[in-house]
Amino acid sequence: MVRDLKENEIECKVSTINEKGCSLLLYKTARTDMAVLDETYGEMNWQCEYTEVKGNMYCTIKVYDKEKEQWVSKQDCGVESAFGDKEKGEASDAFKRAGFKWGIGVELYTSPFIWIPADKCKIVSKNGKYTTYDKFIVEKIKIENKEITGLAIVNQNTKERVFVYAKNGNN
Repeated sequence: MVRDLKENEIECKVSTINEKGCSLLLYKTARTDMAVLDETYGEMNWQCEYTEVKGNMYCTIKVYDKEKEQWVSKQDCGVESAFGDKEKGEASDAFKRAGFKWGIGVELYTSPFIWIPADKCKIVSKNGKYTTYDKFIVEKIKIENKEITGLAIVNQNTKERVFVYAKNGNN
């Protein structure tokens, strides 16, 4: 069984933004998946392999099962990155998606809707489009049975806690 992600392993990305504020998505990086695989199975007991099928990049993560004395595989495909190196982004996405199949970060799918109001972040209007240069981090997270039951987000620029969530509680 793969452990839950820690606060410092979860990243925040601005999803939508307007004059009233911005919404955030929680995600994990491929480096986090590698670290969790190393920690859970051992550095020499997992491997990954990439293949292209009908123009789509697939990643297969294999873990060695000592009891069965064989490799067990889980696979998923990725999508091109909207920013930067598209091929690298596609490979990284495929790896992270295959990692989800091993249970790494599945709790992120239970994230509440995260809305940061404009009075808690700096919204800038450029040519009719809104943006923010603020960075957000997960300060605290509580996970029970692979479900996020508590979450606190901090605006890294202002050091202010800008979002609090408690399942079945007050936000």
